[in-house]
Amino acid sequence: MAVQRASVPPATAPDLPTLGGKKSSYRERVVDALRAAMIAGELRPGEVYSAPTLAARFGVSATPVREAMLDLAKEGLVDTVPNKGFRVTAVSEKQLDEYTHIRALIEIPTVVGLAGTADPVSLEALRPAAREIVHAAVAGDLIAYVEADTRFHLGLLALAGNAHLVEVVGDLRGRSRLYGLTALVKAGRLLASAQEHLELLDALLDRDKAAVRDIMTRHLGHVRGLWAAHD
Repeated sequence: MAVQRASVPPATAPDLPTLGGKKSSYRERVVDALRAAMIAGELRPGEVYSAPTLAARFGVSATPVREAMLDLAKEGLVDTVPNKGFRVTAVSEKQLDEYTHIRALIEIPTVVGLAGTADPVSLEALRPAAREIVHAAVAGDLIAYVEADTRFHLGLLALAGNAHLVEVVGDLRGRSRLYGLTALVKAGRLLASAQEHLELLDALLDRDKAAVRDIMTRHLGHVRGLWAAHD
């Protein structure tokens, strides 16, 4: 398979995204930038990309790109291709179903539990991220959408006080989002999922566990359809 070059335009400056709102090292920021490109469909499953090509795309040197790709290889997101670069790993429908199933088992009861325990101030602190998700969906800004979405969901789960749970869900989310979302934006399907974040916050603040369970179940159902679809 030929190394992909033309489909990844060069960046004008190393303005690297930071997924999840975390403060990261430079290497971690390159990892985030590559992960974001996978999410947005700029790096496609099955395609092979060279480190120099990706370095030009992000305005960085090839060395941190190679190091970042090796980190992503440990997560199973890319495979190394000797003398060529890295191939983005495809995810099967079965794997996507398994990831979503595990997320449902973890996230739904955890978030329902927060309806009875979460501090209202902490919940309200997540509202700006929820609004950012909606604004990004309206604008069709996939990177901003995923950054705010990750920050919202992992921030919400963090209120349960279980750091390992947050880490596991973060890993599952990263592994399942390898397909482009461009077709979904064009179809207008992303906005409905985005608005559910505000709906969920309101239900949590109302201490309405039944409503929280319904919204979370519906939301994860949308997520399976959204992230699995590809053009």
